[in-house]
Amino acid sequence: MANTAQAKKRARQSEKRRQSNAGQRSLLRTRIKNVIKAIESGDKSSAEAAYRLAMPVIDKMAGTKIIHGNKAARHKSRLHARIKNM
Repeated sequence: MANTAQAKKRARQSEKRRQSNAGQRSLLRTRIKNVIKAIESGDKSSAEAAYRLAMPVIDKMAGTKIIHGNKAARHKSRLHARIKNM
């Protein structure tokens, strides 16, 4: 356990940041799953709509360093390729 005031404050800040990041990561996963479900259903227009909703979330997660930039690019590329091949 933290002994100094500075360490206690850092522990509080870290916990708050961890919970915020977990919520953002959950939203990212949900948006990606929604695109995959739309692709698997076979409806190209709904897949494109879900992809348009997912793109800003993926970009924001990369911008805030919650996920690596290359991972964001990989997700976007693979989802777009799957939609294109429908």
